[in-house]
Amino acid sequence: MELRNIAIIAHVDHGKTTLVDAMLRQSGTFRDNQQVAERVMDSNDLERERGITILAKCTSVEWKGVRINIVDTPGHADFGGEVERILSMVDGVVVLVDAAEGPMPQTKFVTGKALGLGLRPIVIVNKVDRGDARPHEVHDECFDLFAALDADDHQLDFPTLFAVGRDGWADESLEGPRQDLSALFDLIVRHVPPPERDLEKPFSMLATTLEADPYLGRVLTGRIHTGILRTNAAIKGLSHDGKLLENFRAARILAFRGIERVPVEFAEAGDIVAISGMTKPTVTDTICAPEVTEPLHAQPIDPPTLAMIFSVNDSPLAGTEGDKVTSRVIGARLFREVESNVAIRIRETEGKDAFEVAGRGELQLGVLIETMRREGFELGVSRPRVLFQTGENGEKLEPIEEVFIDVDEEYAGVVVEKMTQRKAELTGMRPSGGGKTRITFFAPSRGLIGYHGEFLTDTRGTGLMNRIFHGYAPFKGAVEGRRAGVLISNATGEAVAYALWNLEDRGPMFVNPGVKVYEGMIIGEHTRSNDLEVNCLKGKQLTNIRAAGKDEAVRLTPPRRMSLEQAIAYIEDDELVEVTPKSIRLRKRLLDPNERKKADRAAKSQD
Repeated sequence: MELRNIAIIAHVDHGKTTLVDAMLRQSGTFRDNQQVAERVMDSNDLERERGITILAKCTSVEWKGVRINIVDTPGHADFGGEVERILSMVDGVVVLVDAAEGPMPQTKFVTGKALGLGLRPIVIVNKVDRGDARPHEVHDECFDLFAALDADDHQLDFPTLFAVGRDGWADESLEGPRQDLSALFDLIVRHVPPPERDLEKPFSMLATTLEADPYLGRVLTGRIHTGILRTNAAIKGLSHDGKLLENFRAARILAFRGIERVPVEFAEAGDIVAISGMTKPTVTDTICAPEVTEPLHAQPIDPPTLAMIFSVNDSPLAGTEGDKVTSRVIGARLFREVESNVAIRIRETEGKDAFEVAGRGELQLGVLIETMRREGFELGVSRPRVLFQTGENGEKLEPIEEVFIDVDEEYAGVVVEKMTQRKAELTGMRPSGGGKTRITFFAPSRGLIGYHGEFLTDTRGTGLMNRIFHGYAPFKGAVEGRRAGVLISNATGEAVAYALWNLEDRGPMFVNPGVKVYEGMIIGEHTRSNDLEVNCLKGKQLTNIRAAGKDEAVRLTPPRRMSLEQAIAYIEDDELVEVTPKSIRLRKRLLDPNERKKADRAAKSQD
């Protein structure tokens, strides 16, 4: 059977997973009466909750005797490590762009990688039924983007379709019949070249994704580069520098048929398959026949830009909500993550009870923490810190991000002011239609830590901010941190409503009455810049005089709730986020007030 391998590239929320759903339905992959979840490709719980794709996934459809392997890729910059590897498996890309928003930062990032590999794009202008759609302008913006990314003449001569993925139609013109996706299927078959299929050479395949299956063990997915692989054949794993990792047999060969993986007896060059049977080879390694000596070239991965410390939870409440609390178990889980997620780096700290985890952004690290939390882990997590580099002349270099902000015109001033305070450099400002303004900056990554929540407050929740790693530049100077201090519990027990009510004039609370607190735990924000130790356990003193007291009923302001990402962004360097399966607590790194005073004195003497 003829083959076509494509990846779908798009920014968050531009509709690629919905489009894949429609492709699966119209190609006959599902029965007419089959019950299928919406956004079937987002199978992970976190993906469904957040409405984003985190892990790349494969599927396939058949159209007029041609099998089309489709890879649905993440659209968020923090998961770019997934996208870079996936591109080595495909021969063409479908660039999906929102008809109102146009090409966004992640579109630029991944499309640049695809064009650099020589892949020829197909552009789909999606959601043309939006009230603020501007499909022809967006088409021109795509051309400008490809030209800016050094596309060659063949790549600039790209075909374009207009579509509404939710309604399941795509046409070559806006005035088309708007019936189905046949124009898209036909264009893929016609425009995307079939994979090169050298069946005479020995088997070789580059591993691009890894997963742990409870029945099959380690499962590696990739595209077969050369030759034919048969079930139970003797094969081996080579590292990227050519070292032998392991000899093993192909226990199972799984091919993608619709949304299922089906065991097959053999697979040929050009097809995308999953293989089980190995214990050591991982992502970017080469799986090949015993006679092969040279590994396949693996696409280099951009380096991590942020690091956090994951430590053992040592609070008084440790072990009460989770069952995975020791450094050995935490370390084993983190090193298992590295095997499949090449964009993450792990380093054990000197104390052996904590690990430095480096990744591509706050969201990527936040997703890892949330995943571990749901698996029963308890952790203490530090504030993210930026990874600096040293320049050729010995100067300090820091990661810079390109930031794209869309806001209502009335909020543009406050956004520019706040970004400038964070050492961002304004690079562009233009109206984007509908009373909105698009502002672009080059900003240091450390200046953006913790800004997103403040940004949403400043723009009344209407602003959109997208960021993408740009490169390294000389250090921009100190960035002002959080201005407010915190309220710290000076005792261990359960918070009392009367005590919290008395503390409300000191600042907003983070806890409810009845919640367990401990000495050194942060229970609220101070209205002033200094930290304040308070007693939230003190109840109302009872007397032997009976009073009506109806007007003394305690009415508390609802506490301020923080998501995991907000909590991580909120804390300072001397604070931690305690993460358990049931709770997210803020605390001081040193719980004992005397220890904190000693540390403050030591820090001041060094200054």
